[in-house]
Amino acid sequence: MGSPWDGQTLPWLQLIALGTLAWQLQRCIGPKQAAWLGWLFTTAWLCGTFWWLYVSMHTYGGLPAPLAVLATLGLAAVLALYYSVACALFVALAPANKAWAAIVFAALWTLAEMARGVWFTGFGWGAAAYAHIDGLALVAPYVGAYGICTVAAFLACLIAGLVRRPFVLRPLAAVAVATAMTLAVERPVGFAGPTFSSPAGTLDVALLQGNIAQDEKFQPGTGIADSLRWYGQQLTQNSASLIVAPETAIPLLPQQLPDGYWDAMVKPFAQPSGNGKQALMIGIPLGSYSQGYTNSVVGIKPGAEPATATHPGQSYRYDKHHLVPFGEFIPPLFKWFTQMMNIPLGDFNRGAVGQPSFEWQGQRLAVNICYEDMFGEELGARFIDPATTPTIFVNISNIGWFGNTVAIDQHLNISRMRALEFERPFIRATNTGATVIIDHTGHVTQSLPRHTRGVLRGQVQGRTGTPENGGGITPFAWWVSRFGLWPLWLLMTGIVLLAAWRHTRRT
Repeated sequence: MGSPWDGQTLPWLQLIALGTLAWQLQRCIGPKQAAWLGWLFTTAWLCGTFWWLYVSMHTYGGLPAPLAVLATLGLAAVLALYYSVACALFVALAPANKAWAAIVFAALWTLAEMARGVWFTGFGWGAAAYAHIDGLALVAPYVGAYGICTVAAFLACLIAGLVRRPFVLRPLAAVAVATAMTLAVERPVGFAGPTFSSPAGTLDVALLQGNIAQDEKFQPGTGIADSLRWYGQQLTQNSASLIVAPETAIPLLPQQLPDGYWDAMVKPFAQPSGNGKQALMIGIPLGSYSQGYTNSVVGIKPGAEPATATHPGQSYRYDKHHLVPFGEFIPPLFKWFTQMMNIPLGDFNRGAVGQPSFEWQGQRLAVNICYEDMFGEELGARFIDPATTPTIFVNISNIGWFGNTVAIDQHLNISRMRALEFERPFIRATNTGATVIIDHTGHVTQSLPRHTRGVLRGQVQGRTGTPENGGGITPFAWWVSRFGLWPLWLLMTGIVLLAAWRHTRRT
């Protein structure tokens, strides 16, 4: 949870809010009342979390304002049903012991969080874990973000159980306990706890932030021309070992580009007789309108196949796997809805999970596009083989769809969480922000001002491992790469079933 206006995380507020819900649930007269209470609480929470969807649908998508409001509210209301069921079950099971009640509540809340984040393509944006990126996230290398949700829910319910009469003192006690817990676990800058990986050399990078206005980005006379001109200039003027341009930095299919543009852009990087010391990663759609297209990243390095407009000839290609509903693919029965909006390139083909990394100067660069960094279980698929585990994550994004809103800060914290989970640095090249370098401890070491045009030049230290230190992967990376989220599903479900059995014995 973060404040919806400035992007700062408020871990104490998250614990108090969830603790207040748990306290109220323990006063409910039955599961039906608890279901309504949980649904209202979560609908309000989620509306405050991703209200900026209104901006993308109305300001840039052209959807009438009343429909954009209803769509945002409707999404929150539907996703809140998971939590409504969890709250109803908590009251139905009625665990009497305070510690056991906190465990059961945490298990049910985690199941709801995972259902929201995984089922029906998943939209786990704003999960409880991200409020604790500078505190409870210390356990991320062991249990991941959903495990942090479990810890936060357990503490919140425990706080609710500790609040005593008189009534006036209850909120004050909750504030005191939550503040003390938050301060006790606040993570100082530079402190990361146990280390599972080793340094793997440094890479000189240049991250491009074009700041192309979203309402002009796909317009031939303005945004497209501006993109082609500015990014083309930066590729010829920058001397970094790796240059990274954001999602759809080139907003056209290669065959739609002006004659000679693509060849002039990539050949200096591909030819061994050229500079020979630079590589390029750039966001561009690939394919055709007749056969389908993908939201992709092309990687070019010395020795790559010669490029043409119809066949990019890339040495590396990554196709986005986790597409955004309505923005990048049209769910069944919803074509009428997307036809009301003006979203270009709105129905992409899907790439595979666990695509190979881009290898350059001793680093294995694992690409993810936009909100794909929200799905740690999918990024974890790349850690199954110690010989090919990433040394650096690369995220390219265009959050320009959501204006100058808290979405930028929220997305940054998502990347920081993944850096902690896998103990790998993240570099982020975006259209409007946040263009940053994140180290393997989850701290931002360099950044560009948001909504400005510029180039972030810096050094990023890769991380790797040896057989002696378990291949340099965290416990979370080890189990999620092999089993996905099934260990958490089974553990939390087991707790709920045990609670149901104990409730049956009592009655």
